[in-house]
Amino acid sequence: MTAVLRPAAVDDRVLRKVSGARVTLAHGGGGKAMKDLIDDVFVRAFGAPGDAPLEDQARLDLAALAADGDRLAFTTDGYVVDPLEFPGGDIGTLAVYGTVNDLAVGGARPRFLSCAVILEEGLELAVVRRIAGSMADAARRAGVAIVTGDTKVVPRGACDKLFVTTTGIGAIPRGRELGVGRARPGDTVIVNGWLGDHGAAILGARGDLRLDSPITSDCAPLHELIEVLLAAAPGTRGLRDATRGGVATVVNEIAAASGVAIELDEHATPLRPEVRGFCELLGLDPLYLANEGKLVAIVPAAEADAAVAAMAEHPLGKGSVAIGTVHDGQAGRVTMRTLLGGQRIVDMLIGEQLPRIC
Repeated sequence: MTAVLRPAAVDDRVLRKVSGARVTLAHGGGGKAMKDLIDDVFVRAFGAPGDAPLEDQARLDLAALAADGDRLAFTTDGYVVDPLEFPGGDIGTLAVYGTVNDLAVGGARPRFLSCAVILEEGLELAVVRRIAGSMADAARRAGVAIVTGDTKVVPRGACDKLFVTTTGIGAIPRGRELGVGRARPGDTVIVNGWLGDHGAAILGARGDLRLDSPITSDCAPLHELIEVLLAAAPGTRGLRDATRGGVATVVNEIAAASGVAIELDEHATPLRPEVRGFCELLGLDPLYLANEGKLVAIVPAAEADAAVAAMAEHPLGKGSVAIGTVHDGQAGRVTMRTLLGGQRIVDMLIGEQLPRIC
């Protein structure tokens, strides 16, 4: 599939074309079976350009994009996760929200996404339809359009069921400057709520643990929360979304890029009791668990209280809290003040991430 997709009403009677229950190699062969799969699954979910033919590229209105800002933000990411579906989301929501958030933490207003999908021969078409539907729902929630894409099918065993690559485009408003290298001594480190939920949800969904109360992933688009933050704290230095490697890795990246030291406060770090409990059980450090709806903000101390208060008024920021401070110490050094009053080094993630989510 390489085509422009725009929201439009889709007639189920016209598009219900794929009769089998599973993906076959013919669905990637470039012929009628492939066209039927694209029409039945992806055009049905993402929309169609009305009576216009599907082209080999998206054609976007530059004037509309330029109205949002004077610089283009452009990002891409690949998504592989096991299981494909988990409490709170699936690989489709990860792909949309992850790309939206990568744009938003740079200060951009997300507008357009592409979607490239690799399918494994034998995968149930019902699963593909659900993933495409969740991507469409996520795009609507985030206010972005999936405007182009591609579909490939590989032989059984050549990939793990379904891989998604999304690319995003947005515009950065004039005068908005955010970056990981802008932290200054005295700044405050803020997060917008419970940490580690996504990593815990993936681990639970695999059946590795029998949890009485399954943990739900925090998958969410952060662009609106970021606009709230920037309105309350216009001096915000930089933002990162704490995905793979968790908060610990993000904070290390900020400290190294800015040439500063950062101290975190374990007492202030927000963790659900369930997450804290299974981390203790398995010997995991929750600071390294992945998140998919959490940001780390570096804000001048004078604006920190206003930032936390404003974020707490947004549904995705109710648990916002300051968890650390920036210091004029050894460049790149991150430490944590422990519950017992001591200090420990918080390194960047070294070796394998547990649970391995992608």
